[in-house]
Amino acid sequence: MAIRINRVYTRSGDDGKTALVGGQRVAKDDTRIAAYGEVDELNSILGLTRALLAEPPYSRRKAARQLDETLAFIQQELFDLGSELATPPADAYEGMITVGGEHVTRLESFIDALQPDLAPLKSFVLPGGGTAGAGLHMARTVCRRCERTVTALVRAKKVSPWTARYLNRLSDLLFVQSRWIAAKTGHAETLWQHGLEPPKAAVRPKKKKASK
Repeated sequence: MAIRINRVYTRSGDDGKTALVGGQRVAKDDTRIAAYGEVDELNSILGLTRALLAEPPYSRRKAARQLDETLAFIQQELFDLGSELATPPADAYEGMITVGGEHVTRLESFIDALQPDLAPLKSFVLPGGGTAGAGLHMARTVCRRCERTVTALVRAKKVSPWTARYLNRLSDLLFVQSRWIAAKTGHAETLWQHGLEPPKAAVRPKKKKASK
């Protein structure tokens, strides 16, 4: 499909509305707009994570290149997903790419390929694990938000249930990828510790009042 964009601004959205695929105009705070806007946000975070992978200390690692290839592919799929979310069922067009079972199965295969390299978890993992790992944790949380918004559209029968399933499985993959790249590049993960005491330096003793 040939796409040509000549102008960045059109002023057509100054009234608080925007056009969906097919021409229907809706409010910019419509759930459908929020859904594909959040998918775009997720895609941007993956782009930032890929930029981190292209810089030291990751750039010389085979694992980083392998992860980058997968993220590049997922970025393309997310753009297709955003297009699907922006298209009301009545305006579906010939050749339109839609998420289905094969897309979800492929994400599961990505997870299965990485899982053997990871030690079993004995606690919850806090976001971190190097800059790339932290980026993937951020992507994971945004992906969960995408899923929540898309679920509302699924419940209203405005989008396919596969869209929410895809995002659910993608958030799982992003979690596994964050752990995997941390392990492959020597970045320690921070595990949740129940009832952790605050560091002593952060607790200042109360000053005694001077006696009169």
